[in-house]
Amino acid sequence: MWKQVNESFWRENRESKVDEVADTVQDIIDLVRFEGDKALIDLTMRFDKVVLDEIEVSRDEIEEAYENVDPALLDELENAAGYIQRFHELQVPQDLWLKEVEPGITLGVKSTPLERVGCYIPGGRASYPSTALMCIIAAKVAGVQEVICCTPAPIDPLTLVAMDIAGADEIYKAGGAQAVAAMALGTESIEPVQKIVGPGNVFVTAAKMILRKNVEIDFPAGPSEIGVLADETADAEFVAADLIAQAEHDPSSACLLVTTDPDFPGEVWSCMEKQIRNAPRKEIILSALENSGYIVEREMELAVEIMNSIAPEHLSIQVGNPLDILQKITNAGSIFIGPYTPIAAGDYASGTNHVLPTAGCAMTMSGLNVSHFRKTSSVQMISEEGLETLAPTIIAISKAEGLYAHSDSVKIRSRKKERK
Repeated sequence: MWKQVNESFWRENRESKVDEVADTVQDIIDLVRFEGDKALIDLTMRFDKVVLDEIEVSRDEIEEAYENVDPALLDELENAAGYIQRFHELQVPQDLWLKEVEPGITLGVKSTPLERVGCYIPGGRASYPSTALMCIIAAKVAGVQEVICCTPAPIDPLTLVAMDIAGADEIYKAGGAQAVAAMALGTESIEPVQKIVGPGNVFVTAAKMILRKNVEIDFPAGPSEIGVLADETADAEFVAADLIAQAEHDPSSACLLVTTDPDFPGEVWSCMEKQIRNAPRKEIILSALENSGYIVEREMELAVEIMNSIAPEHLSIQVGNPLDILQKITNAGSIFIGPYTPIAAGDYASGTNHVLPTAGCAMTMSGLNVSHFRKTSSVQMISEEGLETLAPTIIAISKAEGLYAHSDSVKIRSRKKERK
């Protein structure tokens, strides 16, 4: 089960299964497109075995959820929300900046939040109140006015409370590809959004990819994965714990250890066996380990190259000189440094966002952050003096491109200045 693998094993194992379910997902999208709320109600009964009277969650249902959550746990959700908000507030750009780069030439950028976004909050094998906090708070900090959420029925009270704490404006009992379709296309109950964010299974991911022509998305997110980069200084018990923690998410999760110490994989497996023995989610962990393994590479430089080439969702750096290695990392969704930085810290409490690109998408995509919920417009303000500086360049290049009206638009202004 704990086996030596290579890069090709990892890549083949992490290849998107979206194409395999595309036809099924397209059928679901078409149902929602043509039948709206009726499709959501029928599909919820078919897939979740839940009869829906109302699709939108009422305030009474939210208040009832609060009554079913331990007050001490509510306090911790509030704490986590504060940590997440604090981190994302550090990312907020200026609404507008302007700088005079030359006399009479002022340039800048205007940053504007999106108006309405949708957050997909998964359900299924576990409840994910933390994902609700991550998605909604990042959007609210970015300045989004309307943040809606879809999550499968029945909604766990803790997840419902988390969505309310985070500031969700609307919450709907809809999961799977049909929820993504509803947020993208709209139904009688759900107005369409500009962008959809949040992790989900292969059906959710497929729906997001298919509907990109209708709505923007964040990135493919899920199933979970971890890469650990370790040398002889790493603590095998800690590494084993982090690998198991990611494996327990889903049978399709995957864990990879890349180490320069040939004895370390065996030490880690010994610790994993002990920790798995009484794990509540043992069967899921064991299934995920079928997708997992280790690579031994004598040179740390080559080990880093391997990790960069696979671009893991979570990267744990457990080496003697972690900050030096950090400088060499180019591809990772979220990075965890040192023995006392478990992945779980980023999942729940440090404040960084745990909605991250998977399956190698971290090579080109960033984890969920404030910029996902804002757009920018370049700004220019040019005086007569400034235009005089730029005119020769504009006229020469526009003529070379055969766009003579472009050059005339400058010449007309120059002639008017001369007539004054």
